[in-house]
Amino acid sequence: MLKRKPVLLLGSMFIISLIFALMPDAAAAGGTSAGVGEFRLGEVLDESIGWFIVVGLGAIFAGVISAEIKMEEKYLGHIQSSEWFNTAGRIIKTGLTAAAIVSAWTWAATLLQSSTVAYLYGISGPFWYASGATIQVLLFGILAIELKRKAPNAHTFLEIIRARFGNGTHKIFLGFALTCNMIVTGMLLLGGAAVVNGLTGMDITIAAFLIPVGVMVYTLVGGLKATFVADYMHTVIIYVVILTFVSMVFFISPVTGGIEGMYEKLAAAADLRPVMEPTFHPGGSDPGDSSTWGNAMGAYLTMASVGGLIFGIINIVGNFGTVFVDQAYWQRAIAAQPSSTVRGFLLGGMCWFSIPFTLATTMGLTAVALGVSLTPEQVQLGLTVPAAASVMMGEVGAIMVLVMLFMAVTSAGSAELIAVSSLLTYDVYRTYKNPAATGKQLLKFSRATIVVFGLGMGTLAGILLGMGLSLGFVYLAMGILIGSAVIPIALTITWSKTSRGGAVSGALIGVILALITWTSIAAAESATGTVDIASLGGAFPMLFGNVVAILSSGLICVVVSLAQNKKYDWKDLNPKMVIVEADMTEEVKANIAQAAVDEATLKKAFKFSLKGGGILTIVTIIIWPMPLYFSGYVFDIGFYGFWVSIAIVWVSVAAFTIICMPIYEARHGFAKVFSGKKAE
Repeated sequence: MLKRKPVLLLGSMFIISLIFALMPDAAAAGGTSAGVGEFRLGEVLDESIGWFIVVGLGAIFAGVISAEIKMEEKYLGHIQSSEWFNTAGRIIKTGLTAAAIVSAWTWAATLLQSSTVAYLYGISGPFWYASGATIQVLLFGILAIELKRKAPNAHTFLEIIRARFGNGTHKIFLGFALTCNMIVTGMLLLGGAAVVNGLTGMDITIAAFLIPVGVMVYTLVGGLKATFVADYMHTVIIYVVILTFVSMVFFISPVTGGIEGMYEKLAAAADLRPVMEPTFHPGGSDPGDSSTWGNAMGAYLTMASVGGLIFGIINIVGNFGTVFVDQAYWQRAIAAQPSSTVRGFLLGGMCWFSIPFTLATTMGLTAVALGVSLTPEQVQLGLTVPAAASVMMGEVGAIMVLVMLFMAVTSAGSAELIAVSSLLTYDVYRTYKNPAATGKQLLKFSRATIVVFGLGMGTLAGILLGMGLSLGFVYLAMGILIGSAVIPIALTITWSKTSRGGAVSGALIGVILALITWTSIAAAESATGTVDIASLGGAFPMLFGNVVAILSSGLICVVVSLAQNKKYDWKDLNPKMVIVEADMTEEVKANIAQAAVDEATLKKAFKFSLKGGGILTIVTIIIWPMPLYFSGYVFDIGFYGFWVSIAIVWVSVAAFTIICMPIYEARHGFAKVFSGKKAE
C-alpha cells in the first residue's frame, strides 16, 4: 500500500498542474513582458505557469528521484531500514557531501536576500552575504569530525546532549532545534511563495502549501539518501541558471551592455539614487546631503558601506544558529564517510560561496543598473532577482528564476523534512515514548512525521504571512531566537569541562538578554518609541540583538562551567548512542566500526579542519574585505572588471566540481546498475 500512495499522489499532482496550465484566463495580464525599469507584480507570467512549476515540476522530480532510489534498492542492495532511512548508511562520499552542503545552505534567502542587499547596499552586499554565511559551514567541519570521533553511533546532535546532561537539558535544546527548523522552513516557503506570487499571481498561501508536497513524496520513499540525490540534481540546475544569467548580463544582453555598460549604469545610478545610511534620521534622509550617505561617495561599487558592514555582522552572527542548531547539517556529517567529512564541508562551503556572491553581483546590481523600481514591501519580500530577470529577459528570465527558486526551496526543504523526522523519531519517540522500538517501528514513525510536518510546512508559512513577517525580517531575526544555543552546543562536543549548568544557563539567559536588547533598542530607535514589526526590523536592533545572543551565551556557558569544574570522560559518550542492531546492514556496521577505530585519521582530519576552516574564515571576513572598507575605495572600471571576473571564475569552477565529482565517485555504482545484475 505504501508503494501505491506516492504513485497516486504523483498522478493527482500531474492532473492538477495540467488543469491549471490549460486554463486560458488564469491571469489578468499573462504573457506580457515588462519594459526596462518596470516590474508589475503578478503580471509577468500567466498563473498557469506558477501552477505547473509548483505542482507539475514537483511531481516530475518526485517521480525521478523516487525511481532512482528504487534502482539503488534493486541493483545496489540498499535496504530501506530505519538506519538507512535516517543516516543514508553513513557511506556518502566527498562530492555528494559537498553537493548536499551547497544545496542545504542554498535557501530561498540565499538567492533572494543576497540580491536584496546588493540592491540596497551595492557590491558589498553580495560579498558580505557570501562570506558571512560561508564561515559557519567551514567551521562546522570541526564539529562534524568531532562527532565522528566521539559519537560515531549518533543519529542526532541532541543524543549527545542527552548522553552528557540528561533529559532536562535535552528537552531545552530540543526546543531550540525544532525552533530552528521551523524558522528555516518558514523562510524557505516565504521566499519561494513570494516569488511565485510576484511573477505569476498565484495565491501566495496556496503556493506555500503546495511547494512541499513533491518533496514529501520522494523523502517518504528514500529518506536521507533521497534528499542527497535531490540536492545534487537541484544544485546542478541552480548553477546552470546562474551561469546563464552571468552570460546574459556580462556578455550577451544589449540591455546591460556587458561589464563596461554595467559599470557606467551603476555609476550613473549612484548620482541619481546614492546609497543611504540604514539608520533613523529625525529630519529624514536627503539624497542631496552627503552626511546621510551610507556608502563612500554614495556609490554602489564600493566595499566602504555602513549598511553592508552592519548586514555582514548580523549575517555572520545569526547564521551560526541556523547551521550549528540545525539537525540537517549534523545529519550530513553523520551520513558522510569519516574520510569525507571534513573535505566535504570545506569543499561545500567554498563552492556555496559562489552562489550568492555571483548571483547577487550579477542580478542584484542589474536591478540597480536598469533602474528597476521596487516598493519597500517588494524589496523585503526578496523580489529583486525576479524583477531584474523579467525586465532584462522577459518571460524567459522570469521562468528561469521560478525554476531556480523551486530547486532551492525543495532541496533545502527536503533536508529540513528529514531533519525534523530524525529529531522526532530518535529524540522524542524512541527517547520518551518507546525506548524499545524496533527498526520497523522507527521507520514507520519517521515516515509519519514526514507527512505531518510536510503538510504543516505550508500552514507555518501561512501563519508567518498572516503576521506580516517578510523573508528579510525573519532572516535577520533568526539569530536572536536561536543564536544563544550555538556556543553551548559547540562546547558540548568539543570541551570536556562544559557543564550542564553552563550549557542551560548560557542558552536560556542568552536568549532572554537578546530579546531584551532587541526590543529596547527598537523602542529607542523608533520615532514614536513604539515596538512593532517596523522598529524591530531596524538595522541596529537586529545587529545588537544578534550579537548579544551569541556572545552573552558563550560567556555565561564558559564562566559557569569553569566554576563547576567538572570534566567529562569522552569514552562514556558513544556507548549511550543506541542503534537497533537488527536494523543494520553489514555495510552500515562496517562504516561505524571504521569511525570507531580509525582514531589517527580522525585526529588528522580534526587538525586539518581547524587550520583550513580558521584560515579561510580569516581570509573571507578580514583580509579580503577590511582594507577595501577602511580605504573608502570606489571601484574604477578596471577593478570592477577584475571583481566580476573573480565571481565568474569562482562560480564556473564550483559548478564543474559539484557536477562532476559526485558522478566520478559513483562510477562503480553506475556500472552495477548498467550491468543489469540485481543485488543479492
